[in-house]
Amino acid sequence: MKKLRQITTVKRHVLIVDDEVVNREILGNILSVNYDVEYADNAKEALAALSRQDKRFSLILLDLLMPVMDGFEFLKKRETTETLKRIPVIVMTSEKESEVRSLKLGAADFIAKPFDMPEVVLARCERIIELFEDQDIIRQTERDHVSGLYTKDYFFEYIRQIELWSRDIPRDAIVFDIEQFHLVNEFCGRDFGDRLLAEIGSALKNELAPMNAIACRADADTFYIFATHQESYDNIRNIIQGILTEFFEVNHIRVRFGLWENVDRNVEIEAWFDRAKAACDKNRGDLTQAFTRYNNEMHSRYMFEETLIRDLQSAMDNKNLVVYYQPKYNIEGDTPRLTSAEALIRWIHPTLGFISPGDFIPLFEGNGLIQKVDNFVWNEVAKQIRKWKDEFGVTVPVSVNVSRIDIMDPELETKLMRLLEENGLSPEEYMLEVTESAYCENMERLIEVIENLRKKGFRIEMDDFGSGYSSLNMITTLPIDILKIDMSFVRNMEKDERNLKLVELVAGIAKFLKIRAVAEGVETQSQLDTLKGMGCQIIQGYFFSKPVPPKDFVPFIEKELERRRGA
Repeated sequence: MKKLRQITTVKRHVLIVDDEVVNREILGNILSVNYDVEYADNAKEALAALSRQDKRFSLILLDLLMPVMDGFEFLKKRETTETLKRIPVIVMTSEKESEVRSLKLGAADFIAKPFDMPEVVLARCERIIELFEDQDIIRQTERDHVSGLYTKDYFFEYIRQIELWSRDIPRDAIVFDIEQFHLVNEFCGRDFGDRLLAEIGSALKNELAPMNAIACRADADTFYIFATHQESYDNIRNIIQGILTEFFEVNHIRVRFGLWENVDRNVEIEAWFDRAKAACDKNRGDLTQAFTRYNNEMHSRYMFEETLIRDLQSAMDNKNLVVYYQPKYNIEGDTPRLTSAEALIRWIHPTLGFISPGDFIPLFEGNGLIQKVDNFVWNEVAKQIRKWKDEFGVTVPVSVNVSRIDIMDPELETKLMRLLEENGLSPEEYMLEVTESAYCENMERLIEVIENLRKKGFRIEMDDFGSGYSSLNMITTLPIDILKIDMSFVRNMEKDERNLKLVELVAGIAKFLKIRAVAEGVETQSQLDTLKGMGCQIIQGYFFSKPVPPKDFVPFIEKELERRRGA
């Protein structure tokens, strides 16, 4: 702190408030060596000077006995104004009773009249300024500047101090957030969003004080509350929801709460709120209830997911994550031909056994770890293509998934090209699958990325087409090479006329766009024949094979080579 102050070249501003000209001049001469000094004849004039926005005062030296408005009245007004309270006041007096009274009114120190020791005056001024500046720095680390609530770090530290002397008191961890808050800033402006957060913060401070509770703004629109156990928090919910309704003059902007009652002291403090947030997230999109309580079922799921997150790196290091391959066949001729494969990740956990991709893929998509998984798969696939190429003299192109997070990675193209170079492959041997849902997020960015990848020679597949996100208008503008029909429609097309019509429609769209159509989930000869009749060129599914490990994929390659030799 001292170092910072020593290298600061701009003088701090000091305001001397005294009706005696001689006193002002004496103090001014003492202080002007180190400070930029201004003067006021009385407290009213001082308030006017302090209200100006052109400079920030670091200290006020205040006489107590003045006409118009005296120093005592000034100190009273100062206590009601937040900005003034942050400016320290040293009173100037010769009366002991006045010293005590002024200190009770918020003065930081006093200087006795007459001013017979300039070095003492300077030392006191410097000490008080430094003390208040240090406090201001601390205050900034304690308080979120928008909401006025505690910062997340200080909130947790405060809880730790509370827990030192009250671990036996039942307490609750609460998390709430505002659904679609990012749209508030986008459509109403950041200033509007900040005013809303400030109003919520002010309401929380007033409501929580009698409850022996504290709160922080943990994230943009996420708040944490730590409170002695209450039977109901409906009042807090009603207050917050009321603020939202008042600000937007509508009632569809919703606040949702997650609650962990009677927190377990054997668990880390941060985990209390992780679990309350898990309950809060469970409430996403549910308009029937405002509060969701963390329960045993949720706990089991939470612990399961925490295990997956914890063990992901070791799974990659120890090859517990394995890439399986499902063959794709061209059915345009009389005999199906192996054309390529799709890479599909499988997790064989040492204690949990087989873990379904449906359990860990959405989890990692939500927390960003999917990029680590994707990079692992990409590397494994590139090595495998190279190995088959060296062993059999032919390339089996493999398609890999590219997640929404990958699309936003500015290094995506560089990563892929480096990977191919390291393994001696070309982009034509490496296919990229992008799920349909990804096309609905930042369309311009996605189209730009895909166009650049196609220019490099990559073939792009749209996966899961027809699952509910895209429109006909969108599909006609997308730079893709292959359209994959969602397997749910293929599996049900012989049972449901609507599914059959949808498959026909997608096949027709692919034909219109002059791109290939791939049908997933094909399990029977009848399905194959129907798809072939629709003009679908490529199929994959259990009819030919389930996804298999690399060694079990080899017979498909050998069989295809035999077919080619016999042709």
